[in-house]
Parts: sequence; C-alpha cells; structure tokens
Amino acid sequence: MNRLQGKVAVITGAGRKKGLGEAIALRFAAEGAVVVLTDIGAPSGPHLTAENIGTSAEMEEVATAIRTATNGKVATMICDVRSEDDIKRVVTDTVKQFGSLDIVVNNAGVGTIMKPLIECSIEEWDLVLNVNLRGPFLFTKHAGAQMIAQNKADRTGGRIINIASQAAKSPAPQLVAYTSSKHGMVGLTRVSAAELAPHGITVNAVCPNHVTTGLGAKQNAFRGKVIGASTHDEIIAFRTAKIPLGRVGQAADTANACVFLASDESSYITGEAMNVSGGEEMH
Repeated sequence: MNRLQGKVAVITGAGRKKGLGEAIALRFAAEGAVVVLTDIGAPSGPHLTAENIGTSAEMEEVATAIRTATNGKVATMICDVRSEDDIKRVVTDTVKQFGSLDIVVNNAGVGTIMKPLIECSIEEWDLVLNVNLRGPFLFTKHAGAQMIAQNKADRTGGRIINIASQAAKSPAPQLVAYTSSKHGMVGLTRVSAAELAPHGITVNAVCPNHVTTGLGAKQNAFRGKVIGASTHDEIIAFRTAKIPLGRVGQAADTANACVFLASDESSYITGEAMNVSGGEEMH
C-alpha cells in the first residue's frame, strides 16, 4: 500500500460505474494518490449518448464510492478530451488545487462503432480518432509540459499511461476506427517516451484484451451476433477458449498494471505497450 503516496493523478473517462477508469481510480486512491476523475459529463452528438458516457451525476457517484472505500482525496472535473481548452483547464485546475500533476491515465475511449470498413462514415471515424488519439495527444502535450516545468529542479519525473487495447497489436475486424486509433496510441506512446525521457517522465501503454465493462458489454452483444452466440455465457466461453490462462480479463487486472506503471517500481520502463491479456496476445 501507499505506493503512490503524495502523487496527484488525473484519469480520463473515469465517470462510469464498473468501468476501467473507476477501477484504476480506486486502486490509485487505495495506494495513496490524490485522484482527479474526468469525463465528458453530458451527451454530445449521435454516438456520445447518456448510455455510453460518464454523466456528471454518475461521476459524482463514482467519486463518492471511491472516497468511502479508501478514505482518499478524490475530485471530479468535466472534460471533453476532444477539446484542447478543456484539457488545459484540467491541467491548470489540478495544479492550482493540489500543487502538482504527477500521473495522467489516458483512459477515455469510444469503441462501440462496430461495422464493416466500407460502411464506416467519416463522422464516425473522426469521432473515434478524436477521442481515442487526439485526446491522449493533447493530454500528453499539456501534462507533459507541466511535468517538465515542475521537475526542472530535481528531475523527479512523471508518469503518463495510455489505455490502448489488444486491438493495438492485432486487427479487430469491423472495428476499423477503434483498431486504427489504438495502433496510433502505441505510436504516440513510443515517440512521447523518447521525447520526455530526458526529463525523467515515462510514457507507457497498457493493452488489455476484452473486459466486460459497459463498453465491453456492447462489444459482447455485437460479437455474439458475429459468432452466432445467443447468450452472455456462450460469448464468454468463446472468448475464454482463446486465452491460455483460462479466464477473461477483469478491470482490476488493468488497474493493477497501471499502479505498477505509475509507481517508482517502473522508473526504468518507458515506451512499452504492456499486454494484459492472460496470454491471448504475446507480442
């Protein structure tokens, strides 16, 4: 415990119950970090509805649950990761409120647009790329600048963690925009790691396979139609059969990897795309 004591962490896309963002925030708070949850807060456009975004009310419920479970310090901020102004505000307000910004987890993502490549509209493509890749680029840019500024004296560094996907390693048919964005996120991770390393800042990606969060449930429903499975148990059995460790991933598995990458224990690791897949992905 207390591996992140005294650190201040911003986690994007953390406004949903039972999501990866919530799981990561819970583990960070349990390890002593001050946690800032961000999410878009309200529906915005045809594919960002109340069903698949973190509303302000739900994000506050997530924050309250984490405070209760850990007795930790948890704040919430509205942020549309497509907006550079929103990201600048979150960085500035976090530093004003808590004194520093030490860890960023780029977790916000869109992955529910599932259709053949030839049917994917430019509007759908732009939405996914803007959330999944533009957002992490902007957060890396502005949080990285803040980390450089606050670490000039002692080069204590910072941590940027990008939540990619197994789709960053292997193609996911009928998820053309999502797969492309996650491959791009690994490229962003590597070039950012190279540029920020002289300042003691590490940048790594985590690549989980399927996790049945809210997003994962929608992907399960779609995959069931593709493979001819009619029940949740059949879909999970199909997925489990491909995993050497014999079980599907849990949100806590990804959260545990993030704690390690955010901690001092990982100070000599940067530019990596870490699989968290039970052996389903091995490269």
